[in-house]
Amino acid sequence: MTGPLDGGGRDGGEDEVRGAPRIPAPRRAVDNFDPMPPAPGPAPVPATAPAPGPGAGAAAQAPPGLPHTVLKSLLGAWALSACSAEETAAVEDHLTECAPCADEALRLRDAVALLHHERDLDLDPLLRSRVLENCLGRRPARIPVPDWAGPYDAETARLDALLRDIGDAEWHTPVRLKWFDGEGAVSRRTTVAGVIGHLLAVDGLVMSALGLGDPLVAGDPGTPPGPAAPVVPTDRTEAYWRAAHHPPTRTIREPWREQSHTLIRTVSFAGRGVAELSVSYGDFALPLRDSLLDRAFECWVHAEDIANAVDYPYEAPSGAHLHGMIDLAARQLPAALADRRRAGLAAPPRHLVAAGSPGRSLHLEVEGSGGGHWYIALDSPAAVGTPDETVAQVALDAEEFCQLVAGHVPPEEAAAGQDGDREAIKDVLFAAASLSRM
Repeated sequence: MTGPLDGGGRDGGEDEVRGAPRIPAPRRAVDNFDPMPPAPGPAPVPATAPAPGPGAGAAAQAPPGLPHTVLKSLLGAWALSACSAEETAAVEDHLTECAPCADEALRLRDAVALLHHERDLDLDPLLRSRVLENCLGRRPARIPVPDWAGPYDAETARLDALLRDIGDAEWHTPVRLKWFDGEGAVSRRTTVAGVIGHLLAVDGLVMSALGLGDPLVAGDPGTPPGPAAPVVPTDRTEAYWRAAHHPPTRTIREPWREQSHTLIRTVSFAGRGVAELSVSYGDFALPLRDSLLDRAFECWVHAEDIANAVDYPYEAPSGAHLHGMIDLAARQLPAALADRRRAGLAAPPRHLVAAGSPGRSLHLEVEGSGGGHWYIALDSPAAVGTPDETVAQVALDAEEFCQLVAGHVPPEEAAAGQDGDREAIKDVLFAAASLSRM
């Protein structure tokens, strides 16, 4: 035996261990949260107790009532912290008097320590996002949220969780917003707080459509730009930033959060009829159901902008929500292509057909979670895309396609598998990028 009890054990027997320090109780396993029994102090020695004779054996040192054989049999349970408080006290008293048992106890305690794997006590940095995702997927709302409002509800909740985790100083971290203006990439420098102000300002268009008031007119943080707030999202954001007396700080989180909650509560109480309510974005309009899907997409895109700026892990939306966002973009492509054609930025139509009739089409294949197949009408928004009229095919990953639609990936650099009419492919990829805006 080695350690503090070694040194004279070879020749002196039990006499050398009397008065030695008590062997510490075994440590708990790292995953055992049961309270440990208190370690009793040394048992008092009667003043009149006679010293043991030179021939006294180990069994003579056992406390009254528990013979040496019983105490020795308890050593394994003691090493596993499985003894009762009384048994623990008896065993540990015995170990101060019996060298063979003390030696055995040390070996057993070291062996038990090998059974417990060391664990990192630091929490997994992705634990929070997994718990939130699980809660959002399983917890039923008291007031049922319409399916078409679910993506907006989920993405605003995920972004709010990110904002809750960052410190005061990180609200001033620079963030560069990127989009595609029709001919090339454009960017605008702001801060984390500025991004939230942008989301609040554009979400105000949905608030106005629901009759809930416009934050730019109602005077939520910052002075309103005037009685008639701009309608175009970029103009609204610039007006909001110009009107602020001071650079926005983390105080912007509360009004943005309250506004998103108000939107969800309102559409949940309103029922199905409100889904087709028109929301104007200046040069185009969307039904409310698509508008909230559009706002969910922008919330995710800008949440990733913030997460990249502050070095925070952030994942894509769930497959079902991502599919809805991709479907909205695919449905907007024929109109976006027509707009570019009117501006002289796309090739002229080759074969016009009557409204509702099949026309030349591009097969858009989006792979991965949330992906699917869409057929994009090439010559007129009123035509119907069909497999039979397909003249070209483009294949992209789901997140890559979303980055293209967000204006974060130039259309010339989109990692796309291409086949067929090259002119049609180029026009559709540029139309997808032109859907982006600040």
